[in-house]
Amino acid sequence: MDLLNTLGLFLGSLLSNTLASLSGGGAGLIQFPLLIFLGLPFAVALATHKVASVALGLGAAIKHIRAGSLNWPLTVYVIVAGMLGVILGANVILFVPGRAAEAMLGLLILGLGIYSLTKKELGQYDQPRNRHWQGMVIGGFGLALIGILNGSLTAGTGLFVTLFLIRWFGFDYKQAVALTLVSVGLFWNGIGAATMYVAGADIYWPWIPVLLLGSFLGGYLGAHLASQKSNRLIKRSFEILTFLIGFKLLVGF
Repeated sequence: MDLLNTLGLFLGSLLSNTLASLSGGGAGLIQFPLLIFLGLPFAVALATHKVASVALGLGAAIKHIRAGSLNWPLTVYVIVAGMLGVILGANVILFVPGRAAEAMLGLLILGLGIYSLTKKELGQYDQPRNRHWQGMVIGGFGLALIGILNGSLTAGTGLFVTLFLIRWFGFDYKQAVALTLVSVGLFWNGIGAATMYVAGADIYWPWIPVLLLGSFLGGYLGAHLASQKSNRLIKRSFEILTFLIGFKLLVGF
């Protein structure tokens, strides 16, 4: 890959991961199609994107740990609740045609954006609920289902986790985004990437260093912006990304 393509790959990774880190998901909106545009087959691009996305969670985790904005017991809970779903989804996607699934996911993500848009006070304040043991059990099943989507599809599942944490547990946007980026960006994506590799998926390693650098810097920058900005701005960023990702998955370009 020549210098111009390398620079384009880095900038695309940096931009997509900064937006994802600010909004709580959606790095695949730009990064995954860019890998296909630069010549990787679908399955190779998916596996390569999954590996690179781990650095998004790492960059965001470092920033949130330094800021002291992570609730570690809840972070571990989200990680564990989704793990089996991620492993299952990463194995299933290698044998299932993805186009219909992506179109359905696109419709669901558009629904997330519309729901958030119509609920003006959603995620603006921390309103704890369902944090007793029954609520945690039910929430764990919900996260496991989202984990299946995360392991099997390319973009947008972090947005599901962000909105689920807000709607079910009553987090505000800042708290939900921080939890999502560390739990999903670092651990779920890492587990998914490892599972796909063990299952025989090809990863295009020559591009991994550039993608890791862009993902790491984007994750850190987005987390920094999220800590500085209001819940209102983060909510708007979330809604914009849901519409862009949902439309892209639905249309399939």
